[in-house]
Amino acid sequence: MKHLQKSCQTTRISGQNTQKECQLTTNAQEANSKCQMTFELSQKAQKDSHLNIKGQKINKTCQMTRLSRQIAAILLLGLGTNAAAAADEQVEVEGFNTYTQSDFGGVGLLQTPTARMNPEGQFALAYSDTSEFRRLSVNLQLFDWLEATARYTDVRYRLYSLDPEFSGDQTLKDKGFDFKIRLLQEGQYMPNLSLGLRDVGGTGQSSSEFLVANKALYTRDYGHFDFSLGVATGNLGTSDNFPNLLCEIRDSFCERERGASGTGGQFEVDQWFRGPAALFGGVLWQTPYDPLSIKLEYDSNDYSRETDGLRTPGYEDFEFVQDSPWNIGAEYRYNEYVTLRAAYERGNTFSFGMEFSYNLATTTQGKFETPKRPPSYNQPQQISQVEFERMSAELLNEAGYRVQKIYQPNDAIVTVVAEQERFRDTEQAADRAARIMATHLPNSVQRFEISEIRNDFRIEQVNVNADYFRTAWREERFYTDELDAITVGEVRPDREQDNLLYQGDLRHGLNWSVLPALSQSFGGAETFFIYQVSIAGNANYRFNNNWVIDGTMNVDIVNNYDKFNFLLDDLGSPLPRVRTRAREYSINNDVWLNDLQVTYTEQMARDWYASAYGGYLERMFGGVGGELLYRPLDSTWALGFDVNYVKQRDPFSSLGFDDYDVVTGHATLYWQLPYLKDSMLQLKAGRFLAGDDGVNIDFSHRFESGIIAGAYAAFTNVSAEDFGEGSFNKGVYLRIPFDLFFLTNTREFGSIGWQPITRDGGQLLRRKTQLYDMTSPR
Repeated sequence: MKHLQKSCQTTRISGQNTQKECQLTTNAQEANSKCQMTFELSQKAQKDSHLNIKGQKINKTCQMTRLSRQIAAILLLGLGTNAAAAADEQVEVEGFNTYTQSDFGGVGLLQTPTARMNPEGQFALAYSDTSEFRRLSVNLQLFDWLEATARYTDVRYRLYSLDPEFSGDQTLKDKGFDFKIRLLQEGQYMPNLSLGLRDVGGTGQSSSEFLVANKALYTRDYGHFDFSLGVATGNLGTSDNFPNLLCEIRDSFCERERGASGTGGQFEVDQWFRGPAALFGGVLWQTPYDPLSIKLEYDSNDYSRETDGLRTPGYEDFEFVQDSPWNIGAEYRYNEYVTLRAAYERGNTFSFGMEFSYNLATTTQGKFETPKRPPSYNQPQQISQVEFERMSAELLNEAGYRVQKIYQPNDAIVTVVAEQERFRDTEQAADRAARIMATHLPNSVQRFEISEIRNDFRIEQVNVNADYFRTAWREERFYTDELDAITVGEVRPDREQDNLLYQGDLRHGLNWSVLPALSQSFGGAETFFIYQVSIAGNANYRFNNNWVIDGTMNVDIVNNYDKFNFLLDDLGSPLPRVRTRAREYSINNDVWLNDLQVTYTEQMARDWYASAYGGYLERMFGGVGGELLYRPLDSTWALGFDVNYVKQRDPFSSLGFDDYDVVTGHATLYWQLPYLKDSMLQLKAGRFLAGDDGVNIDFSHRFESGIIAGAYAAFTNVSAEDFGEGSFNKGVYLRIPFDLFFLTNTREFGSIGWQPITRDGGQLLRRKTQLYDMTSPR
């Protein structure tokens, strides 16, 4: 029997139509049998649901088999039929490569979330606007199963505070964090299922908890449909159209307080999943016209909680009116990065928005690097014939290794001691270096060693089996790869009897750079965005491998810190003003000394590293300190200790100090989590700048591109009332490799950070010397 060809339905990925060709590996009789089974399944679904669908025909070539199975599965699922018996298996969702943001931020429809997740590393900056709210959100798909969102909401009808001297006529800027976790991957019959929290750690005005499911349906001619159905408590549950099942189990789940307690900013776990519940849902229709999609939803928020608070001028008599719970909107994807949206919500309100999205995990930048050198067959016969100065220059130019010396422990080994200056990828640099050494060194050398050092720290040693490498490089043996000849181990200690072959540049002396600098704060009472743009000139002079002096001068370009008036309030905080004096430091000097310190570094033993430093350590504090780090090679954990005596710098003088001083320091555990790839947890326990004691928790994840996304929170013995608005110190950050922006490789990083609000509790000293970063290749 001949095999049958079947054309499956068209799928749309990133605005492109992809025709997927499938081959049935059964004969015609088996195919007809499958069609008959599908027809019977459809008939059963129609019978059970009392549907009367007439005149349907089943194509004997089985082109509609898959669509019929999906429709039947949806009907059976809706009737509560046990789908597990269908031997469900995970399938990749077709037709939707990335999903767009809701009004609140996070993947969703308009006002409601969905269970969908974007690919890992997807970043979205979204803005939505109605007559009552303006929302700005940042969303990141940290893992393929975890989505995180940070959001500011400008509540136009509410005042920030009653004190006009503190906040003027500024409207309320409500901050919030959202999280969504995928519980179940969509399968052939089972839906995608996610659990989410909205407005965690904020004021609680929009706080909700939800469980939502999604199922996709694909058609050949009418586009693709993605249905969502969920149940929520909190703000999304105010329409109270569905019983809270937890209330049936325990009475405490029947009631819920409105908003957050105290000064806000706490997680309020005791309020989760309490109070009325409601169903919500909708559909996303990806139309046959690639850029256009339609969103239709049922909104379970009845807006009864939206009008609390102090009214702004012109909104004294404003009340929310919901003429309809149905919202409808249209989205137009201008390109793969920009999406525009317009919608009609609540039956009486128009909204619009836009979104910029980009994947941080897959972003790359082409490089203009010297091509990897081809195999060489004309090596010197003797070690005495090697041009080591030329080899050293090529190691720097092609592999980024600045050679300090080359020596020979014995006749079969040549060791290069060098500092890596350009390549973040050790494997790439080692491969290039091994090719250079294989070109210059005689065949009698059976092992190449590259000992990477930094500031007198022995970081790691790349070991190359020279014979295996040459054979693989020259393709003299099948199924071999030159990278298989490369391993990493501890650096070989120097010995007096080693034969020194070459003494290179120790890179002592002066180095300098000039870069723009940005200091910023979002969401303050005075104005939404406070900033200072300056030019930072940095210079350092290295006396030897152990001693360096480093300093930075800044020149102000533009700032609006004169609007920052935290010191003008009458809160009477019991904490020393260690960070909230930012206004004084920013407006009193057009040119200032940001930092100037002398640092001594030394490796105490094989896995022990130490540093001592003193001077103007950061813009607000100066003093002396030291750090000790224990970090075994290739270990998933490390342990560090730092202690510092610092005084607060005088904001009216570049070199002077104020009276406040403190001893601050921490014990730090660095733990690379075994079950979350490329993720690290840092736990710091000790004393903070304001003299408060506690812990700082920092979680970070490194994407394949090298970008690091992280979040931190400090919990100390300062009460939420003493801390003030926000209750505890917290924030998020991105560390971005500079080589993503340049055509050449570099090991330098830039950082972007965001704190919801700046207060004095839980504040760390901004130490310039961090031993864990200095030993990062280990």
